This record gives sequence, structure tokens and C-alpha cells, in this order.
Amino acid sequence: MEIRPLRLADSHEIWKINEQGLPGTGKVSEDEIVDLLHYSSFSVGAFDGEVLLGFVICLPPGTSYGSPNYTWFSQNYNDFLYVDRIAVSLDQRNRMIGTELYLEVFKQAANLGVPVTAEVNLRPPNPDSVRFHLRHDFVEVGQVEHGHKAVIMMLRD
Repeated sequence: MEIRPLRLADSHEIWKINEQGLPGTGKVSEDEIVDLLHYSSFSVGAFDGEVLLGFVICLPPGTSYGSPNYTWFSQNYNDFLYVDRIAVSLDQRNRMIGTELYLEVFKQAANLGVPVTAEVNLRPPNPDSVRFHLRHDFVEVGQVEHGHKAVIMMLRD
């Protein structure tokens, strides 16, 4: 397995893995994946040869990305590395790929001197993701209601 930067050419495979993670990853189109890659300051994938196994897409503060969760972090923190989405292919889960991706994010955040931020679904519940983030030293810093949805805002300093 090799961790390397994502390219626009990876967008279809990123979208397919994202679809496997619904509703936890949040539904987006392939065009929106391309937009996220343009906003991103750090996005890497775990690859086996040319096969994408998992990915993480992170954004810095100050972009025009319209996500209400990203906006919440922008309003509450001056600087951060926002994990918009992290996902691993269904047939590759429980192989520590998500952890390897997060280790790369943590290194990048340490180099920048900023915390890592992310949100996890509270409603609909996503207990696996909550456990995953707690295991990686994230702490809850808030909750945000979005009508039929709610999220836990998390930070790792």
C-alpha cells in the first residue's frame, strides 16, 4: 500500500468509495468531488498499484466551500485542517487504511501547527465513525442540528 496525493483523474474512484460510505460520508456528485479537490490543501489516497483503497480530503480555512459544518469551524476557529471526508472501500475496511490516512493528516497538521477538525453524524447515528475518531484522539467541541440531521463537531489538537 502506498499513500500518495490524489489527482483529478482519481475523482470517479473517489466518488465510488464515497457512495459506499453513505450516509456517513455525505452524498456528493462526481463534479462535487472535483470541486472538493480544487478547494483542498491536502488530499491523499491509499493505493495498491493503481487501485484506490481509501482517501481523505482536507480543506484549509478561508475557502468558499458552502458546507454548514465547514462554516461552523470557520466561525469558531482561526486556523485548522478540516477533514471534509475520509472513506475506505468496503472490501478494504478493518485493514488500518483509515488510520494510515489519518496519520498523514496528523503529520500535515503538525507541520502547519494547526488542529485537525471533522464532524461525525449523530443523526443518523454513525457509532463506528465516532469510535474511530475518539480512538484517534479527537474530542467533541460542539453539536450542530441540521433539521433531520445532526453532527458532532470534533477536534484533534
